[in-house]
Amino acid sequence: MPASVAYLFDRITVNPRQCGDRPCIRGMRIRVIDILELLAAGEQIFEFMEEFPDLELEDLKAALLYAVCKLDHPVLAT
Repeated sequence: MPASVAYLFDRITVNPRQCGDRPCIRGMRIRVIDILELLAAGEQIFEFMEEFPDLELEDLKAALLYAVCKLDHPVLAT
């Protein structure tokens, strides 16, 4: 991961007493999975920002980067 985007991970928080210990955005009750599901369903970014005025574009980038890093794992050949 390039250092130029590593700062985005600071926007992802996990609190055992909030949202079932799932990753959220900046301590808010907006889960990373909620953002990913809405984007996958075709929600437009500008609509997203209107629905959740506390979110910033960097938060959406952080959610996407988080998903990429969770899915990127080495595959061992047998």
